Amino acid sequence: MGQSSIAGARNNAWLYALFVVCAVLAIAGSLLAGGEESGWRWLHYLTKPTATVLLLVAVLRNMAPSSRAYGMAIVIGLAFAAAGDFFLMLPGDYFLAGLVCFLLTHCAYIWALTRDSRFAADKRIFALFAMVGLIIIAGLWSSLPVEMRIPVVIYALALAAMAAQAISRDRQLSGEAPQKSAARFAALGGLFFMASDTLLAYGRFRWDIPYSAIWVLGTYYAAQWLFARSTEGNAHAR
Repeated sequence: MGQSSIAGARNNAWLYALFVVCAVLAIAGSLLAGGEESGWRWLHYLTKPTATVLLLVAVLRNMAPSSRAYGMAIVIGLAFAAAGDFFLMLPGDYFLAGLVCFLLTHCAYIWALTRDSRFAADKRIFALFAMVGLIIIAGLWSSLPVEMRIPVVIYALALAAMAAQAISRDRQLSGEAPQKSAARFAALGGLFFMASDTLLAYGRFRWDIPYSAIWVLGTYYAAQWLFARSTEGNAHAR
């Protein structure tokens, strides 16, 4: 890992520590809150969006002027994600509102990931992820309410495009260690995000996944941490 990335991690060490605490408590709160009237639900409500906001603050504190476009796109994505966190945890059915917020997160991340690399430069990666996205949609299709089919298709394709662009960018960039490390963080973040959202969708519409909060939120927070860390070595992204 490059020196700028190490310095950034040190500058934000206390924020990252608070993020880990909030992420763990958000997962614990979700597991402990067995129903709408559970006395533990407040813990999930308090810590779930707070964890994402802490990452947003960490990016703002450590954004280099030379990588402002990339960093601000990640900040915007995290802001939409925090709104999505809020909608998805509310009592009642706000799934579509959450879906739109996270769709905007992926659009912001795609914008960030094209600041220093061409979109869809690696056609094989994009073809692979398009296939994966279609397989995910096919597996959900019969379980989806009719009114949710088009929104889920749009979302799944945007998610696959974001993950594909993150990996394509990592393969394209061959700069110094800080930039390469940052690109690798984003590539891993894209993969974790795809895993998290796939588990969330299948857990909501098709399967009963035991302890789903561990798998869904664990991969989600890993993805967001990786995207936040990807801003620390991105000195040449404009």
